Amino acid sequence: RERTEELKEKAIDPYASSPEVSPPVTPLLRPDEYLRLQEERRIVKEEAEKKKAEEAAKKAEEKKKKDEEKRLEAEKKAEEERLAEEAKKKAKLLPDINCACFDVLLHPIEEKMDNILGKTIDPLDYRYIAWLSLVALAYNYNVWFATARMAFPYHNDAVNHYWVICDILSDVVNVIDIVLWQPRLQFVKAGDIIVSRQALMTVVFLNPSVRIDLISILPFDLFCLHFNFSSFYRLNRFIRVESFFEFSDRLENVMSKAYIWRVARTTGYLLYALHINACIYYVASVNQGLGKTHWVYDGKGTAYIRCYYYAVRSLINIGGLPEPTTTFEISFQMSNFFIGVFVFSSLIGQMRDVIGAATAGKTYFRASMDGCVEYMNTYTIPKQVQNRVRTWYNYTWAAQGMLDESELLDKMPLVMRTAIAVDVNLTTFQKIALFQGCDQQMLVDMLLRLKSIIYLPGDFVVKKGDIGKEMYIIKGGAVQVVGGPDNSIVFVTLKAGCVFGEISLLQSAKDGGNRRTANVKAHGFANLFVLEKKDLFDILVHYPESQKVLARKGRKLTKAKGPPGAKTAEEKPKGLTLFGPKPPTPKLLKAFANLRKMKVQSSL
Repeated sequence: RERTEELKEKAIDPYASSPEVSPPVTPLLRPDEYLRLQEERRIVKEEAEKKKAEEAAKKAEEKKKKDEEKRLEAEKKAEEERLAEEAKKKAKLLPDINCACFDVLLHPIEEKMDNILGKTIDPLDYRYIAWLSLVALAYNYNVWFATARMAFPYHNDAVNHYWVICDILSDVVNVIDIVLWQPRLQFVKAGDIIVSRQALMTVVFLNPSVRIDLISILPFDLFCLHFNFSSFYRLNRFIRVESFFEFSDRLENVMSKAYIWRVARTTGYLLYALHINACIYYVASVNQGLGKTHWVYDGKGTAYIRCYYYAVRSLINIGGLPEPTTTFEISFQMSNFFIGVFVFSSLIGQMRDVIGAATAGKTYFRASMDGCVEYMNTYTIPKQVQNRVRTWYNYTWAAQGMLDESELLDKMPLVMRTAIAVDVNLTTFQKIALFQGCDQQMLVDMLLRLKSIIYLPGDFVVKKGDIGKEMYIIKGGAVQVVGGPDNSIVFVTLKAGCVFGEISLLQSAKDGGNRRTANVKAHGFANLFVLEKKDLFDILVHYPESQKVLARKGRKLTKAKGPPGAKTAEEKPKGLTLFGPKPPTPKLLKAFANLRKMKVQSSL
């Protein structure tokens, strides 16, 4: 009934309110507020979505990393199982021999080697390279003398025992290398340096090159006890050519001028090719009959020297050779010509590349200097200036072997550049009073920003009144602080390790404090390191404590070296001199303060 009555009243009175609760009214917003609210909501939503995406990516990355670790662990385990299985199979194939006697003999030797060389050996160790030179000498003995002994009649009862002694010595060198040195060599696997003796022995046992080494020392010479004495049974020593190439690579890595060895090695290849040709020519002459025709060796004089002389003239195509008459002689001579053209041209090309690589730096220097001289001649630069430019080029090249050191260092990783910079200049930087007490890492960062500049005798490094934007460290030579009407008075001479111009790095340009106060010129050829103010400011951003230390020391050094009249002016600013003096009080604020002060005085 009550609802009916209320509805009747509402039907009669259209302005009557409904008994139901009205919903809240949405506040009216201005367009800019509405847009701002919508933008805030959008940003919050994007941040939430971005956070969710980052969390999902992080979880996916962690999962991927765990899966990769599991995979690597499984592969490593499978590799270990495979190596163990192969070792078991090889152990089954090998005869069961009691090696107790060998252990008794080799164990003292191994202990002594461990004491002298250590458990493992770095392949770039100088001791190992010296040993490789002996191994390479033994290999060259086999490849040169074994072929000569097979071709020429160098075996007889008078000299055979000397050959036996030399053969045994070369074999002993190879056996010692295979048994004592090779199992100690470190190697890299999956980026890790393997130094475990057990892992080294496993790899050595399974390495195919070790099998080749073992084949190369098999004593086929024992056949000489049943057959005639011959070096033919030593041909298996030739397959150990990898030892010579290893020695060559290691020697190139440690030599300061590797091109010398490359030229000598290429020359050796040419001489050995001529040696093989001389041996073949003598064998061909014996088969045809010594002195039977005009083309073959006549058997007079020293056989090897005469045959080698023929090989030189034949392979290098010098000419003037005797005319071949038989089909065999003509075929042999034609083959010599074709092989000689190929071999000689290849070796000459290799020699050209080696010499070109050795003189690449000199060629670049000459090209740079010639281009600069041509430029100066084009614009008619005075001869005096041209001579000084040439002097700078020549001295720079003679002093450091390059025109710009940064070109070489920029190609190196940051770790290597840092190591070189620390070894060269860190001790000098630590002695500078301005930088004492600063962070060591800041000093290292400063070392990487140094630039090397060479000044000629009489060149002014800085002039009085110039704007100071850098400091200088003397790397080599000497500079003089001069003055007087014609700069003839020498106040002090600074030598290698000294520093000057460091105050200008901390001075502000607003008060003119960064102007040079003296003339500094090079006494002779001076090599200086330069650190610019911009580089220092870029570094100090990351070292606030060192920044405070430098600011404090800069103020002290400025007071100590500045003129007496400027001392009171320098005591007023309390802000960091690194960022200039404190700004003055505004005039309106100063007038208000004076007015307040007058009112206080009048009231008193």
